[in-house]
Amino acid sequence: MSKSITQLVDELPTGGITVMVLRGLDFVIPGEWNNLVGFENSVRTITGESDPALIQQISERALWLYNDKNQGYQRALWLYQTIDSAGTALGTAALANKIGENVSFLGFLNHLTPKANKAQAIDLSLKLVAELVGFCLINGIPGDSIGDFVGALGDYGGESLMRMTALVCLDGLIPLGPDFISSALSTIEGLTPKELDQNEGFKRIKDVVPGGNSEGKLNFIQQSFGSVTGWMGDFVSQHDLTPERVVKNLQGFVDITNDKLDYVAAFLDMTTNYYTHTGTQTLARRLIERAVAEI
Repeated sequence: MSKSITQLVDELPTGGITVMVLRGLDFVIPGEWNNLVGFENSVRTITGESDPALIQQISERALWLYNDKNQGYQRALWLYQTIDSAGTALGTAALANKIGENVSFLGFLNHLTPKANKAQAIDLSLKLVAELVGFCLINGIPGDSIGDFVGALGDYGGESLMRMTALVCLDGLIPLGPDFISSALSTIEGLTPKELDQNEGFKRIKDVVPGGNSEGKLNFIQQSFGSVTGWMGDFVSQHDLTPERVVKNLQGFVDITNDKLDYVAAFLDMTTNYYTHTGTQTLARRLIERAVAEI
């Protein structure tokens, strides 16, 4: 990685489309996500420490852990960044507005091409697999530990829970509708290894997907998605989530319409990098917590 974890956390934005969209999802898990930016600020907030010398010591240990190639931290961040970039349809730089400004959806309508449901279902499943593998890398356990990941979902909080909330809302409900779990599962179970090989997102992350050959990797993706359907279904039910309710709350932060949800999904796919943003925050938290435990 060309940048250190301290630099990456220091450079996290305090505004912009991704942050506004995540704030628009706060209604699902109120107060759970804090847009924690700045590495020193993160150390102070996470540890409650105020002693500059101790903060420096924690920061140095966290940086050492991140730079250790025997650990999985850099690989996890690469995975978060890669799965985000695979979903970007157009350059986001041209669409970035100043902090605090609304983003007009209608102005970009003619430039958007919504994904077919099959492609959307594959992308949803790949993001879920990226979360699973990233979890394993960060926690130093085998990348195919589906059971450990599913068990840990119940304890998810903060940035990690916001990432899963965004996954359910932005990559599930909005593009695929209220029955996104069953429709995506049906699509994925009917997928062939050849179809998977043709997916751009899979091409980018296939080297870190467990399973050996394409058939084995497809089986792993199918098993991973199937294992989380219960959690996702309970999450949607417990929070009374619908595509319309999600879009209505997002409209308080981003100027979008609920007339054509597939176009809304394409717009959000194109303009947000919530996996990279919250993934960087999750990584920083885990490094800081481990550094505190080891010094």
